[in-house]
Amino acid sequence: MKKFLILYQSSVPASEQIAKASPEQMKAGMDLWKKWASKAGKAIVDLGAPVGNAQQMTGASPRTSDCKVTGFSILQAESAKAIQDLLKDHPHFNAPGSSIEVLEFLAMPGMS
Repeated sequence: MKKFLILYQSSVPASEQIAKASPEQMKAGMDLWKKWASKAGKAIVDLGAPVGNAQQMTGASPRTSDCKVTGFSILQAESAKAIQDLLKDHPHFNAPGSSIEVLEFLAMPGMS
């Protein structure tokens, strides 16, 4: 089974989306995520969480990043195609300016 890092990107930071959502909008959004998670089932290794306040490190000098990543998940499947199929109707696509990056974890030679 292969593992994949799923990065959810949006033109609006997760903290802003959360702050501006009404309780009804939050519940509706979470209901969509729960429905998707139920469909994904055992493909979910870690459902993940929203992220924010990105810092870019270049040596010892951190600075605010223009990163558009608003959350992550870790999924597993037999192939990248299976992950792509699983993500086709993902609720993240309801976010403004949304996209999803899929990165496959690679084995590190000499590490077990």
